[in-house]
Amino acid sequence: MTRFVSLLTIAVLAGYAFHALAQMRADARQVPGAIGTSSSNGIAFAWFYEPSDRTVYVCRTGPGDSVECKGRATLP
Repeated sequence: MTRFVSLLTIAVLAGYAFHALAQMRADARQVPGAIGTSSSNGIAFAWFYEPSDRTVYVCRTGPGDSVECKGRATLP
């Protein structure tokens, strides 16, 4: 009787482990989409929207091709 209960317990735990492993999902984030661009006097701006955070980023590039993305605002 003890042997049967032990095997039954092991089978139930193995089934639960298979179920738990089947439920794992990879965290896939969306890539920020471009909203628009603007340029003047050799300085260019680009705005991006990230839907997962509902956040808007602004990036600036100037002479020397350096890109700075410092602006950030969260939409309501």
